Amino acid sequence: MSNQNEKFLKRSARPGTIAGAMGELMQILGIRASDADLAKRWDKIMGPDIANIAKLVAIKKTRDGHFNITLRPANPAFTLQLSYMSDEIKNKINKYFGRDAVAKISFRK
Repeated sequence: MSNQNEKFLKRSARPGTIAGAMGELMQILGIRASDADLAKRWDKIMGPDIANIAKLVAIKKTRDGHFNITLRPANPAFTLQLSYMSDEIKNKINKYFGRDAVAKISFRK
């Protein structure tokens, strides 16, 4: 049995959300299109250096199809460091979606 088929056979102890189930199906099929998928895979997309100091708290889709991303630093002292890394964060998200998806990144203390 292939490795992908084993993912279908796993069953969690409790039901998950539709976004989580669709995100896993989209990952198996290689499709990346939703903001819920971004939220679920935040740690993998950002890598440990950014994911350890910033958590995704809000994603708002604008009328033109871009996203406004709000991050919460693990410690308020990381806000300045994250502001310097905002271009890197934006590039990682855009690379994940395969298009220019991020309009703005803001920080919440």
